[in-house]
Amino acid sequence: MNDRREALTGIAGYAVAAAGAAAGMLVWAPYARRGLFSSLEGHSEWDVVWHGLPVMTFGGIAAALGAMCLVRGMWRRALGFGAILAALAVVGVTFQVLDGPPPPCGSVC
Repeated sequence: MNDRREALTGIAGYAVAAAGAAAGMLVWAPYARRGLFSSLEGHSEWDVVWHGLPVMTFGGIAAALGAMCLVRGMWRRALGFGAILAALAVVGVTFQVLDGPPPPCGSVC
């Protein structure tokens, strides 16, 4: 019985992580569209993909697994996922992962 419960918990963890990754990508998608398809003179900003996608995907995974740990009462693990989420937020702000392309009028706007 214990092995079955561990297996179901593991499957639930993978499902929650996949759902968190999908949620992170869905939140990131509007910013990606703006960065890849609305750039000045048809030039795409690939930094949106290289910086934004991993940060948002890993952020979604960390948030989902942290929430799962909170629900299950594993406070230390939830705190660890919260620290990972905070570190990803710092990386996101540092690299400005959700900023779109610069406006076409430059810094005058």
